[in-house]
Amino acid sequence: MNQQASCLIVDDEADIRELLVLTLERMQISADSASNLEEARSLLERREYGLCLTDMKLPDGSGLDLVRHITQFKPGVPVAVITAYGSAENAVAALKAGAFDYLSKPISLKQLRPLIESALRLTTAGNAKTDQQHTLFGESAPIRQVRAMIEKLARSQAPVHISGESGTGKELAARLIHASGPRREGPFVAVNCGALPENLIESEFFGYRKGAFTGANQDREGFFQAATGGTLFLDEVADLPLPMQVKLLRAIQEKKIRKIGSTQEEPVDVRIISATHRNLAQMLENGEFRQDLYYRLNVIELKMPALREMPEDIPRLSQRILEKQAAALGMDVPALNAGAEAALAQHAFPGNVRELENVLERALALCDGESITEVDLYLETGTGTTRTASPAMPSDMPLPEYLESLEKQAILDALEKTNNNRTAAAKLLGVSFRALRYRLAKLGLGKDE
Repeated sequence: MNQQASCLIVDDEADIRELLVLTLERMQISADSASNLEEARSLLERREYGLCLTDMKLPDGSGLDLVRHITQFKPGVPVAVITAYGSAENAVAALKAGAFDYLSKPISLKQLRPLIESALRLTTAGNAKTDQQHTLFGESAPIRQVRAMIEKLARSQAPVHISGESGTGKELAARLIHASGPRREGPFVAVNCGALPENLIESEFFGYRKGAFTGANQDREGFFQAATGGTLFLDEVADLPLPMQVKLLRAIQEKKIRKIGSTQEEPVDVRIISATHRNLAQMLENGEFRQDLYYRLNVIELKMPALREMPEDIPRLSQRILEKQAAALGMDVPALNAGAEAALAQHAFPGNVRELENVLERALALCDGESITEVDLYLETGTGTTRTASPAMPSDMPLPEYLESLEKQAILDALEKTNNNRTAAAKLLGVSFRALRYRLAKLGLGKDE
């Protein structure tokens, strides 16, 4: 821990101030304390701090007043608010006001230490390098706003809910928030809530003790323990059944979990980021999602824009995708001609960036290797298609033979583009190597030239 780190403690109870000062000194952090809002403001004017811990209730005001004061005059200082036990509303209010995190009374040193360490790491978080594969490309206004929001969210521990249509990059945004903040050295655990069997959800999230149920032959950690010190990303959180929503709410509010078969709770240190493409507000009205959980997850919302909202980014984004796909296949990058660029700009892309990736992967397989044309994109429109008609089926050829000839030609084209590299050809065609080998044998193409 940095020897020069310092903290301001604000609480009207002398014994709590003393406990916090002693804890910080053991962590080699110098600490000043104030018993009210006026003293705190005075100390903030005279000294720079790396962190502020303040009680929610103060004799001459509220901890929220101090949060707002620091946000305005000392924007680089993270503030953690101490709330009364079970006061979820105050915790949410503090996070919405700009607090870095919160602690509930009675204060647990097991929860306090990681909070302090995370807060003090914020000073170096801005120097973190982001992996190029985890980058939001584009210069349109919507994507610039998202990047700016991610930068702000990285400086907080508040739960974030990422909304947006399928294929807009919600998990990528979550990874960027994690990688840009003080938890970047910790794990990023992504959970697809819709893919978990209902009877296993609780054990997957919280873990279990040996003997807790038939088949529990040893202790097992859950997602919360796996994400300790890092971020737990709950994708498609709207798919969680209502009984599990209750248990998740308690874990988030109390920052504690209980393994199945255990009689004791244990503290957990994770940041929660959730996402869904579904309309949670509508689900609330229908009774399909708990209101209290919604407000705990949706402390701050990040909305990912649809691709059709930023058409000016499509050419550059397409180029980046093609470079990545061609590199994976060991091919040169074909150019998008003017017709292809125009067709992409006019397409609605209901599947967003994921659909664009699929369109370009298909075009890479269909093009001549030099350039991609509008025909290669094989795009559909709302009133018909921009696809060129497939070669007319000869009237004297049975359908199975005609389809076989098309398949054979597609395989031969893929082999030619990949210099007869069957592994690369299989990837280009979107099939497994084993499936390609089977088709080669069936079509009489199995012998090496």
